[in-house]
Amino acid sequence: MKYVSIIFIVTVPPAQPATLVAVNGMKTLLVSAYLEHRSKVKKVRIIAIKPRKEKASYLCHLRCEKKLKITRADYKTHSDHFRFHYGTADIMCPLPSGCPTPSHVAVTSAHVNPEGTLDQDFLEVQNLKTEFQSFPFNFTVCFSTMFDYTNVLQLVQSLEMLQLLGVNRVVIYKTNCSLETQNVLDYYTHKGLVEEIPWSLSKYLNVSRGWLPNHGPGELHYFGQIPALNDCLYRYMYKTKYLALHDVDELILPQSVDSWLELLPLLEKKFGANKRYRFRSHVFPNDVLLPPPIFPNTLLQHSWGNVSGVNILSHLYREPLPSTAWIDFKIIVNPREVFSLTVHGALKSLKPFEWVTSDMARMYHTR
Repeated sequence: MKYVSIIFIVTVPPAQPATLVAVNGMKTLLVSAYLEHRSKVKKVRIIAIKPRKEKASYLCHLRCEKKLKITRADYKTHSDHFRFHYGTADIMCPLPSGCPTPSHVAVTSAHVNPEGTLDQDFLEVQNLKTEFQSFPFNFTVCFSTMFDYTNVLQLVQSLEMLQLLGVNRVVIYKTNCSLETQNVLDYYTHKGLVEEIPWSLSKYLNVSRGWLPNHGPGELHYFGQIPALNDCLYRYMYKTKYLALHDVDELILPQSVDSWLELLPLLEKKFGANKRYRFRSHVFPNDVLLPPPIFPNTLLQHSWGNVSGVNILSHLYREPLPSTAWIDFKIIVNPREVFSLTVHGALKSLKPFEWVTSDMARMYHTR
């Protein structure tokens, strides 16, 4: 489908900060907006949530210095939605002439008068500049989504282990958690490791607690996990060299070297640079304990006794790989090579994926 642009010049209303924005008169929910530099013609990509079967027609209101220019948008709903009523979508706004870097964008229905939509909230357009050489972070990990979370010990152990592996930033999309968990998040946020993203869609949707409709009623898969992952991809696209996507109870562990800093050069040497690397899940059930003693340092064991949650170092029994191992994996990618993400892997990327063999690295899942 070709874009058809229509341009209006009107007075710009004061910009309103917004993170989750409902489109007036529609069921579409906007999450965030980013300038897309990789298409032949630059566009603003808006990560959105919408009913999958609803046919929509959008207008993009682009703030260009002191002018407001309006173009007709196109959209595409992601193919992974796990049969829920709502899915993740990309709303693409072509840039009109004279507006190479819009600062804010709003979306309205194309069926209403564009001059009557000035009360619509605007999103800030991020990623106005690109970066391909020097990044604030070497490794960033995206956790999504944290809800009703109380597993303090496993969270602390995972964050400490990620730092040992070479991770500089962990992005957590949080709906709610216990007070003890929040104290941990505050500590690591103050330390500079964690960025906590408030993530609550219940004001707009009945989100599911399950990954399939029969596992939990609702309109959207698992608290909006997929739009959160896609927002993390674009949020850190030009801030981090590598992006890893796995849950808080998962760790990608090298088998022949000590860190991701050493692992990634080995993977790039074997498979080539800028690929997306997939790591099969090896499950360590938390209901199986090996006989004590596990650690000679009994003082360290005693100090963990007062911390609630799963001690991942006590669960060392590994289940055999199931027949579904080929679909149960997580990834480390160059984010600038990826366009859209799903729970396991990428829906669209510039380079193919590569399976990492278990002698090089494995994903340890203590569930």
